Amino acid sequence: MLALTMLALLMLVVAVFAGAVFSCTDRFPSSYVLELPNVPAEWVSILGEPNWRIEWYNPDGQKQINDYPAGETGNIEIDIPVTWTNPVTAFPFWPAYNLLPGIFKPCGALFPFDIKDGKLHLSWKAGVDSIYYQELVFAYIQNTDSNNETRIPVNFDWPRFRELFESDNLGEAVRRDPWLVDWRTFAERTISSNFDRRRIIPEAAELKTFPVPAGSWHGVSPFSKPIIFAGGVQPVFPVRPGLNVWVSQKGILRVNGNSWVFNEIRN
Repeated sequence: MLALTMLALLMLVVAVFAGAVFSCTDRFPSSYVLELPNVPAEWVSILGEPNWRIEWYNPDGQKQINDYPAGETGNIEIDIPVTWTNPVTAFPFWPAYNLLPGIFKPCGALFPFDIKDGKLHLSWKAGVDSIYYQELVFAYIQNTDSNNETRIPVNFDWPRFRELFESDNLGEAVRRDPWLVDWRTFAERTISSNFDRRRIIPEAAELKTFPVPAGSWHGVSPFSKPIIFAGGVQPVFPVRPGLNVWVSQKGILRVNGNSWVFNEIRN
């Protein structure tokens, strides 16, 4: 019930502030074909081509969710508002391995910044933008003391936010992999006080070992480096709060707190 209430509130806030940034109905059409990025080769080699879950907001400000099977994403077209900054998020998922939407990090886009050649181009970098956008909306709804409309995501300076990741103003680890950041907590702090780039830091990780087969293990972020270890070497994984997942040719490792499960992949 709480999740449904929050989703309804999210739709309401989006609708209320529609038109706050752009007045461009004469310059932009309302329908766009989505151009998805290439999936990391390691994911495909281990798991195959993914299914996709696409999330966006329609012209009425309501959240839309559609799932597409692997191989059927060549001509996805959506209707989006053209009067405000609008996020589009695409989650890769593999139901055959019980790797559902939200486990692997998404790609994304922000209208109108990612329009190229008449299409809306999604990228892995903009996946961070689209998720941070949604976290800002949730944080704004939850913070009853906030009345600063400059913190509403449709009014946020997204080009400047993106420039941070191309500069030395952020640490090297975050520039290399923005998914090391807890974007929900960062959004909450942004809404309750101010945007402060000094808070964009990696979430603390605890190094843990698990008796899994040797090899190359890949995380759920498209930017993460593989964890590689040979036979006889004790594997060490950086475990963060919540669900952690790594995949290899040998199997899938899921870790949540002190609980962990290894599922063998049989080729």
